[in-house]
Amino acid sequence: MARLFFIFGIIFLFIFCYTPVRSNDQEGHITVDISNKGLDFLKDLLIEKAESSLLPLYLPKIENAVTIPIMGKVHMVLSNITVDRIDVISSNVRTSDNGIHIAVSGATANLSMNWKYSYSTSLVPIAVSDQGSATIGVESMEIGLILSLKNLQGSFKLSVLECGCNVKDILIKLDGGASWLYRGLVNAFEGTIISAVENAVSKKINDKIIKLDSVLQSLPKEVPITSIAALNITFLDDPKLSESSLDLEIDGLLSAKDETLVSNHYNKTLQPSFSCKEVDKMVGVSLHEDVLKSASTVYFEAKKMNWIVEYASDRYLLNTSVWRFIVLQLYKLYPDDDINLNISVSSLPTIKFGKQQIDATIPLDMVIDVSDAGEIIPVAGISMLVISTVLKTVILPYVNGQLSKGHSLPVFHGYKLQDTQIVCVDSWIVFCSDVVSAKKFSLA
Repeated sequence: MARLFFIFGIIFLFIFCYTPVRSNDQEGHITVDISNKGLDFLKDLLIEKAESSLLPLYLPKIENAVTIPIMGKVHMVLSNITVDRIDVISSNVRTSDNGIHIAVSGATANLSMNWKYSYSTSLVPIAVSDQGSATIGVESMEIGLILSLKNLQGSFKLSVLECGCNVKDILIKLDGGASWLYRGLVNAFEGTIISAVENAVSKKINDKIIKLDSVLQSLPKEVPITSIAALNITFLDDPKLSESSLDLEIDGLLSAKDETLVSNHYNKTLQPSFSCKEVDKMVGVSLHEDVLKSASTVYFEAKKMNWIVEYASDRYLLNTSVWRFIVLQLYKLYPDDDINLNISVSSLPTIKFGKQQIDATIPLDMVIDVSDAGEIIPVAGISMLVISTVLKTVILPYVNGQLSKGHSLPVFHGYKLQDTQIVCVDSWIVFCSDVVSAKKFSLA
């Protein structure tokens, strides 16, 4: 059972990190549903990273000439203009048929710069100049971004449909300088500085999206799960965008490494009848039973479904005295001897997900080895059909309880699953979960 949940966990983690090509007759065996609640979490995470990754933001040098009463024409230069802080006050995200919309409002920013001026008059033919530094406070900055997410030969193509930045007001604070200089700077450069900030922010965001798209395009189309198996994480079709969620469909079948699994060997199926929208979770991941069937096929054909049981928490269980009720002759021939159990799966297991239960039929061969005078002797063989039903009143509530405590996500360092629920419906098992910061979670 631990191995089963390990496979679930690995699949759950990798589907968010890689992109993969499919023929039109394939259908996804893993579906991912990211709700508005989940998109809002991802948006906050993205903005948090953007606030630092966009900085420092360098603006081009600005020059202008302004006429000052009495002094005449004054040549002014602003240089080393740097945006060194951006604070986002409010933001929201929504999805529609047009794409993913992200809006930032009420943002503020700080800039630093150097200023320099020079002038001469008919009364003072010698050039007069001065220089110093200044800070600029940006108030009420708004940013709008619309992203397109399309499937391009199995990989995601992320592109910017619209990106704009609007600065409503700035406040310039000079370090030294006369009052005329302040008025001159404001009159000569206020509009130019605002335009420079708007253009620089928009360009930097576009550059970052292009880099992110490059990363998505370069990711592999198959993820090794173990040294034996690989997960096909080909994304099928374009993501489905609606007003309430972003939905993805993934091939999701496992195959032996370096081998291609033909998905149409498995039955095409309808989408899961249960949605995590019903329980208000950030993300829902649905696995079709064919995912586990493909995993069992890979491990069975690799002859990895065999185990030798040599130890038990109660050593008495691995003694012929206990087994005399099952194989009496065994105890008569080897009284009070230790035994090992050599267990192997004799044919391919069958797995079926039903309403709140998982049925697995596992044909097993078991050989009993007796340790007699230091010699291991195979003495008995038993063939059996193991039928296991995981009922909603037994295993699923236990697993749900454990997951609700939070489990680390190794791929997303510092974040945990919270309040995870597992629901079984016809042919599907559905994981519904929230994601939280591990630090915040530990303080709760």
